[in-house]
Amino acid sequence: MDWDDMKVFLAVARGESLSAAGRVLKMDPATVGRRVAKLEQGIDTALFAKSPQGYALTDAGQRLVAHAEAAEQAMAGAVEELQGQGAGLSGQIRIGAPDGCANFLLPQVCAAICDANPDLDIQIVALPRVFNLSKREADMAIGVSPPTAGRLLVQKITDYRLTLAAARNYLMAHPPILTPADLKGHRMVGYIPDMIFDKELDYLGDLGVDRVALASNSASVQFQWVRLGHGLGMVHDFAIPSARFVRRVLAGQISLTRSFYLIRHADDRRLERMSRFAEALTEGLRAEVARLEAPIGPEAT
Repeated sequence: MDWDDMKVFLAVARGESLSAAGRVLKMDPATVGRRVAKLEQGIDTALFAKSPQGYALTDAGQRLVAHAEAAEQAMAGAVEELQGQGAGLSGQIRIGAPDGCANFLLPQVCAAICDANPDLDIQIVALPRVFNLSKREADMAIGVSPPTAGRLLVQKITDYRLTLAAARNYLMAHPPILTPADLKGHRMVGYIPDMIFDKELDYLGDLGVDRVALASNSASVQFQWVRLGHGLGMVHDFAIPSARFVRRVLAGQISLTRSFYLIRHADDRRLERMSRFAEALTEGLRAEVARLEAPIGPEAT
């Protein structure tokens, strides 16, 4: 089998369409289709079931994926070895992350890694959902809970805290909040209930809040509402230093701890480049969370 055809096969398997594969490969979809047909003809086996919904793997295609991914890893390892392990990191690495982490932590951490490795390109994909690493949506992902299925490497990065908070102008314009019971009647900011993609993000549910007046599937949108004085919400402690007039509320009574996990392809343990990047990313995130979660001033009352 031709390795170039195998790369096309993997791109179609992961994207489930010729157009999606073409975007990844920078190739015309018609050319992608011809390459797939050539591969199928060469082995006299249908690898995809074609339909208006896209390209779904046949049983034979499913079996071939494992071999193709092993070959892909072998090729990447060979290139890495030839380039030398002592060299700086290079090439492109894509990270998937929930948008709170992507907005308030990863920019500075990734920029520092790039400063130390000028030939490295880092892409951050901020999406409020779980990433599918098997489809290569990202080279690695950061999650708020460890996955329990799939061939994955999972490493805890660090704990982080969330605190109930509001802008100073909101607190000045509304009745004082001295106990959790005082929250009744205040405008709450949080996630859209049916779009919470991980149980660890059900912050207000843990507090018994039954109504969210301003809701978004984005932690960053929620933080902007809080920052602009439109309501109370659970926010990342590491985000508060970026908003001068945001104050913690009932910090001694309401505080949550969650964790970030680094999730990688199991086969990437063989790639020294990916392991070095993962180590730098993990160390950088731990240091950045510790820096931003340092004491941030008095609790609002």
